[in-house]
Amino acid sequence: MYTRNEKVTPVLIEEEMKNSYVDYSMSVIVGRALPDARDGLKPCHRRVLFAMRELGLEHNRAYKKSARVVGEVLGKYHPHGDSAVYDTMVRMVQDFSLRYPLVDGQGNFGSVDGDNAAAMRYTEVRLMAIAEELLADIDKNTVNFKANFDETLEEPTVLPGKLPNLLVNGSSGIAVGMATNIPPHNLCEIVDGLKILIDDPDATVKDLMKVVKGPDFPTGGQICGTDTIKSMYETGRGHIKMRAKAGIEPTKSGKEFIIVTEIPFNVNKSSLIERIADLVNNKEITGISDIRDESDKDGMRIVIELKRGEIAKVVLNQLYKHTQMQETFGAIMLALDKGRPKVMNLKEMMICYINHRKEVIVRRTKFELDKAEKRAHILEGFKIAIANINEVVKIIRSAKDRLVAKEKLTSKFKLSAVQAEAILELRLYQLTGLEIEKIEAEYLELIKRISYLKSILASEKKVLALIKEELEDLRKRFGDERRTDIVPDEKELRIEDLIANEGCLITISHTGYIKRTPVSLYRQQRRGGKGVSGMETKEEDYVEHLFTASTHDYILFFTEDGSAYWLKVYEIPQGGRATKGKAIINLLNIASDKKLAAMICVKEFDDTRRIFYATKKGVVKKTRLSQFSNPRKGGIIAINIDKGDELIGVKLTSGSDDLLLATKEGMSIRFPEAQVKDQGRATRGVKGITLDKKDEVVSLDIVEKDATLLVVTENGYGKRTEFEEYRIQKRGGKGIITMKTTDKTGLVIGVNRVVDADEIMMISAKGKMVRTSMKGIRIIGRNTQGVRLINLDKDDRLVAVTRVISEDENGAGEADDSTQEAAATKA
Repeated sequence: MYTRNEKVTPVLIEEEMKNSYVDYSMSVIVGRALPDARDGLKPCHRRVLFAMRELGLEHNRAYKKSARVVGEVLGKYHPHGDSAVYDTMVRMVQDFSLRYPLVDGQGNFGSVDGDNAAAMRYTEVRLMAIAEELLADIDKNTVNFKANFDETLEEPTVLPGKLPNLLVNGSSGIAVGMATNIPPHNLCEIVDGLKILIDDPDATVKDLMKVVKGPDFPTGGQICGTDTIKSMYETGRGHIKMRAKAGIEPTKSGKEFIIVTEIPFNVNKSSLIERIADLVNNKEITGISDIRDESDKDGMRIVIELKRGEIAKVVLNQLYKHTQMQETFGAIMLALDKGRPKVMNLKEMMICYINHRKEVIVRRTKFELDKAEKRAHILEGFKIAIANINEVVKIIRSAKDRLVAKEKLTSKFKLSAVQAEAILELRLYQLTGLEIEKIEAEYLELIKRISYLKSILASEKKVLALIKEELEDLRKRFGDERRTDIVPDEKELRIEDLIANEGCLITISHTGYIKRTPVSLYRQQRRGGKGVSGMETKEEDYVEHLFTASTHDYILFFTEDGSAYWLKVYEIPQGGRATKGKAIINLLNIASDKKLAAMICVKEFDDTRRIFYATKKGVVKKTRLSQFSNPRKGGIIAINIDKGDELIGVKLTSGSDDLLLATKEGMSIRFPEAQVKDQGRATRGVKGITLDKKDEVVSLDIVEKDATLLVVTENGYGKRTEFEEYRIQKRGGKGIITMKTTDKTGLVIGVNRVVDADEIMMISAKGKMVRTSMKGIRIIGRNTQGVRLINLDKDDRLVAVTRVISEDENGAGEADDSTQEAAATKA
């Protein structure tokens, strides 16, 4: 049913939705979320400042309750929620939110710890002196006004903005389909930049950057790198890397403290400390023993106490990486230019300010000129009246009323209505000689003032000079030192940068204890020596794995069930010869029921090399090394192992090597690597050797043309044999004899490729070690028993043998490719 005279227009719902959403979007963009490029304020901020001025809350007046100001803003200009207005005012008070706070607050206005401000009934406010520069000359027709929401009052559409607020205080806001995030700057630098642009309108962003070094955040801190700053200033967008300012202090006890005195902009201090504590509790950062917040009224001070022996720079870099001690400020320099949103570069923002100030000064000058001319006009009437004072008095006295007197004065002395009215308002004391002189002096001063004001309007140069004068005045009164340091963007400091790259011996016991020891701790001994103690072990424990590596290498750990885990060599605790080491389960995320089978050392995970596996039951497999380039804490499947089988050896190969498998009963087989195809990680492999019932594979090694094969047995016997004696066979055969095993020699426990210059390290179940040169072991045939290499106690036996490098080999004891493989085997 339609009512009378009602008109109904059919509209498509899609069109109505689209048009309504566009209207809503523009309302949010223009009327709420984005700042004006001229005064750098959003409507709510502008209304708060204007209302405070109307209430007379200048910086040198008494404070008034915040609730009074909020009520004024709500009732007259901003018909929204009181919390929105109060939150806006609170932020303008906080010296950690604004580089130059605009409101002077008394009471609790929150803290950098994230504490909320007290209720508005408890706090008091007034304008800061610098905020008054935004409002200066607003009563001189410098800006346009518009009707408020109920059209009973008027409010400014923009403030005169003598302070370049958009750049010095920045702004942030999320509109519909767009957002702004403009960083704050140092007032002195912005003033210098504006002066450069005023003097040379063709100045480039590069020219401006000579004085505008970069953002200057209220909380200080550091900005890393200048390239991102340059990008932001040239394009209006950029990602600024902010860091906390931290120093390292040594203590008498030998520990070091990291002292944080400044944090990045918009970072909550309490949340930052909680995050560091969580990282320590979750053992993601292990070098911290205590965290204390010692901040007080004199400034911020977060004390991070390190464990003894920890490297402070490395821990600091971990904090930068995992916490808000390093943050990114995503700059989007978006503001309203003539009512339209626009992403601007540094120069364009400065031009917006200069153009606005030019308009303000011209309008102010016209207002002052008009006022001066009106006053001069009145003074000219006074001069006429004073010159004819007797006649003027006579006319006034004889007139019937004020209107008649005004008409007679106007006609008699050719005065204007305004002049005649002013004469009628004159008081008798103004006709004294002294007052007459004052009128003359005021008139002469006004004539000069009018001439000066006209000269300003006639010359843009003078307008620009005035802008420069006012900016310099702002600089003198409110300028301060830069708070945020700009430092080079250094690469992330890795622990490798602080640890010497040197050879070391990795030792792992049967019960899972690991340590690294410098190779130099073991002196060379002759064949048959008694050795030195290499690791403290319990009676039921013995050393099971042993190999050499460089401190900067990765170690890939392979368990008997075919899983792989990662660790950096330097992460293994260093110990002396006789120390026990640390439980591997504390270093790797390995289940307690898993046992390590082999390890390899890797410098980098390239696609040219392969990882070759061998199991106890003679299964072999190879996989590209690059498939292990992404470490995972929980490990990965490297090879699928059959039930009852286990992994015994892993080697790094070139893809075209010959491999040799050796068994505990003295058999061996040599075959080309090409006979084994590349497979993925979670696969089983193929047969490498056919074994007798009681036999099993104990060693896997790579054939090297100029090397010999060292075979060592559990009773301390060993020999070297030329590789030429091992003919190439087809994979999967029974192989040939590599050593004649007897009750005297015992079973084979290890096979290594060696050259004369090499040394080997032998280790017994009781932890005894002997390091000896290969020159002392003669080369003999395959089917022989060998010679005694180490004297063992009756109840002791050899469990492992590995090739060792000397300290002066390959630089500072760094292992070459041949040593970056786990030659360790088990009995």
